[in-house]
Amino acid sequence: MDVALGRVCVVMGREGPYVQLRPLGGGREWDARPEDVRPATAAEQLSAKVAEVNANAVRGWGR
Repeated sequence: MDVALGRVCVVMGREGPYVQLRPLGGGREWDARPEDVRPATAAEQLSAKVAEVNANAVRGWGR
């Protein structure tokens, strides 16, 4: 969880002093300060996954 942005994400690695993150459904990576990253709660993970499924359904990708 990137608390600075309020986004649930996947840790991809580290680059220098930063943690590299990307959105759950894929997309462009961004750098975050380690102190701004924490494990997402179960509720945050579920909410992010539901939002991703809903967005895909609206785009017609869930068919």
